[in-house]
Amino acid sequence: MEEETVETPEEQLAKQHRKEKKDMQVYSCASFPAKIQSMKNAVPKNDKKKRKQLTEEIAKLEADLSQKHEEEIRQLKSTLNTKVEEVINGVETMMMEGGEQTEVKQQRVTKAQKRRDKKATQEKERESRIAEAEVENLQGVRHQEGLMLAQKLAQQQLQIKEISSDGHCMYRAVEDQLAQRSKPGSVMSVKELRSRTAEHMRSHADDFMPFLTNPDTGDMYTTDEFEKYCSEVEHTAAWGGQLELRALTQVLQLPVEVIQASSSTIKIGEEFDSEPITLVYMRHAYGLGEHYNSVERLKDPANAEDS
Repeated sequence: MEEETVETPEEQLAKQHRKEKKDMQVYSCASFPAKIQSMKNAVPKNDKKKRKQLTEEIAKLEADLSQKHEEEIRQLKSTLNTKVEEVINGVETMMMEGGEQTEVKQQRVTKAQKRRDKKATQEKERESRIAEAEVENLQGVRHQEGLMLAQKLAQQQLQIKEISSDGHCMYRAVEDQLAQRSKPGSVMSVKELRSRTAEHMRSHADDFMPFLTNPDTGDMYTTDEFEKYCSEVEHTAAWGGQLELRALTQVLQLPVEVIQASSSTIKIGEEFDSEPITLVYMRHAYGLGEHYNSVERLKDPANAEDS
């Protein structure tokens, strides 16, 4: 029978944090059970105002949980560093005062035991890497941006709907928004959205060319350079920005709002009196940085079944 592997303090804390995060996702975190339950029981199902307030409070609890995890990790690291220093100092003192070498009897280790020891060491290293990655994520700008956006969206009863990062993210997010309000089969595809965007920019060149400059010379685009730009919009995975969104508002005859974590919401096409298309702009979503996501209605915890 194999010996039970003893978990390190870092592994135990990482496991505890993963459990708390999982529990929080179903609104029954061990840190806040009485709070969540009393909040849910106190909200009538037909009271929209209080249900909105409840959603915002739960978003705050999630942010508080992340901050609690950061503090626990910092405290654990500090404690472990102190203990390591104490051990090193103790060993150095013993060597200086004793001056004697202690003979250690080597026990013969079987091949099977060596394999078990190696496997246990690899598993500990893996858990340690996971714990370090979670620390970096908690402290990283990507994580903080996600928390800020979640709280902003919760105020509108919305949450992020992930869109793939392939160069078409803005158009895919618009496509998803249109699909949420249209009948199946009547939504423009990404290819059609790109084509209509390029077509509108070409036919209204005076509205767009002044905002495009040659990166090498700083001069405004020539007619040929502008045509090349429009061709890339239409036929490649060129990343879309505010110029393309401006064109899309005209094509769709719909306003667009872009929600950001640390900046005001950008509103385009306000001349159109309709429910806006809502996108989320993230500066730190992926390794390459900027990215657009769609949004969807936030699941209402007040109506969720008790776990």
